[in-house]
Amino acid sequence: MMLARVGLRVALVTTHLPLRAVADAITVARLTRVIEVLHGDLQRRFGIAAPRIAVLGLNPHAGEDGHLGREEIEIITPVLQRLRAQGMDLRGPLPADSAFLPGQRAQVDAILAMYHDQGLIPVKLLAFDRAVNTTVGLPVVRTSPDHGTAFDIAGKNLADPGSMRAAIELALDLCTNGAPAGA
Repeated sequence: MMLARVGLRVALVTTHLPLRAVADAITVARLTRVIEVLHGDLQRRFGIAAPRIAVLGLNPHAGEDGHLGREEIEIITPVLQRLRAQGMDLRGPLPADSAFLPGQRAQVDAILAMYHDQGLIPVKLLAFDRAVNTTVGLPVVRTSPDHGTAFDIAGKNLADPGSMRAAIELALDLCTNGAPAGA
């Protein structure tokens, strides 16, 4: 899952898991696969020859050298080091609480969050009505609005079509020319 809008792309290592299960789901194999798929789609679908990816830590302050958790030391950093050796431009693990600042976002093509709310809260704050959910790693283009179905307002003429419109536009761009600059 990657949420995108102009100037912001956020992918997730885990998606809809209870917070209690997230740490166990972040494995060397899973993190490696997600980074490889994200990197490949940024090249192939979005036309970025050498993607720059910020990878967030799982724990507050990216673990503070093991004081706030060991996942960064035992899993995330070794994966990043191995993939950097293969030529990928990977930054991190970075603290999630500062990675979404405008100056930080401007330095990368995508941010990889470890879990759902770590990545989606900033996306929804920055672009709720314009962000698009796109599934990376598929042989076909798949996009949708970045939010749910909004059954609670269905038929009440309250829905904002902005995200749906953006999803259709991104799908068309990806199918024809690749994504527009910054998307």
